[in-house]
Amino acid sequence: MRRILALILITACLSACANQGLRDLRSNTRGPDEFAIEPKAPLQTPDDLRTLPSPTPGQANLTDNNPLDDAVIALGGRPSTGTAVPATDGALVNAANRFGITPNIRQTLAESDAEFRRRQSRLTQFRLFPEDLYLRAYRRQALDARAEAARWRRAGARTPSFPPG
Repeated sequence: MRRILALILITACLSACANQGLRDLRSNTRGPDEFAIEPKAPLQTPDDLRTLPSPTPGQANLTDNNPLDDAVIALGGRPSTGTAVPATDGALVNAANRFGITPNIRQTLAESDAEFRRRQSRLTQFRLFPEDLYLRAYRRQALDARAEAARWRRAGARTPSFPPG
């Protein structure tokens, strides 16, 4: 009996060491959401305070975030002021649009994903041991990397970046 109790105790202690990392996105605290905090650019003092531009209420200023331009700069590009596609990227845009586009694809995917997650969550809140919610919800949609690489190799495709089986 002591051995069984010790085995159960050891198993319970080891299962408590599981690291969920960023996979469990639910917050169990009543504190502020740390992902909602938006850092601003540092304030700058101009060289000459007498030549300041006039204020423009409701418009952007130098400390406002611009995530699209920040991403372009981080990837080594130059942010543009217009929304038109540069002529150098015309062939890429045409290749991406060759099968047509769905204008509201983001909304459609968000709705279908929300419906899928809603269906998956019925009567699944009760578990004896904690489980990764992301993996549990998308288990049927996951790919086996080795089986997929083998399938592509059988079809004659080269997969040089995948380690040999």
